[in-house]
Amino acid sequence: MNVSVREQLLREIEKTPDSTLKEVLDFLLFVRSRELHQEQLEISLLSEPSLAEEWLTPEEDEAWQHL
Repeated sequence: MNVSVREQLLREIEKTPDSTLKEVLDFLLFVRSRELHQEQLEISLLSEPSLAEEWLTPEEDEAWQHL
């Protein structure tokens, strides 16, 4: 019998006290947040070369020189 991870989790949730479920939920939200942050970082790194063409100009240097 091939039971999916989701089905296993749902079964275990039904048997788990609320106090433990709160910890599990906190961990799940942490993991999802970390994954989202990693995706955003990857997008930033992938877009950097194309944006650098616009950023790395004498005009941009002059515009931000006062900072």
